[in-house]
Amino acid sequence: MKMRSARSLALTAAVALMPSLASAQIIERRTLNLEGAKMVAAAAAEEARKGGAGGAIAVVDAGGNLLYLERLDHTFAAAANLSIGKARSAAQFERETRVFEDAIKNGRTSLVANPELLPLQGGVPIIADGQVVGAVGVAGAMSAQQDEDIAKAAAQALVVKTAAQPQGGAR
Repeated sequence: MKMRSARSLALTAAVALMPSLASAQIIERRTLNLEGAKMVAAAAAEEARKGGAGGAIAVVDAGGNLLYLERLDHTFAAAANLSIGKARSAAQFERETRVFEDAIKNGRTSLVANPELLPLQGGVPIIADGQVVGAVGVAGAMSAQQDEDIAKAAAQALVVKTAAQPQGGAR
């Protein structure tokens, strides 16, 4: 009888601890949605046109999955895949792709062996509340610097737009 009581007590304790153990295994992570991706792409397209540039604009979620792609008129076709690679790299490594291009220029050539990385200027993470929620990649503007400038303006536009919106909707 004592053995049965001990087992029952152990089982009850294990069941009671399960919810706390399960919550310790799960984290919450914010990510960009399609509406946000379209806002970022629109800001990038506006910035590109303002500078007289073309370009392909890719927006990915926090995991590097493509949400939206736009190739502006007169942009070479390969720019689309380049912009996706830049955006994925910025999201998955949580830093601007310029960092990797600079590292390679400074001698860290082993980075080119990583198939998950496109170390070309123009990929920028989108950060909300200190967390990477996605990234934007731009390719095919008039220069690598312009790719980056457009991507930075687009990433910042989402942060500014969401900060200006009231929390909780209309009342």
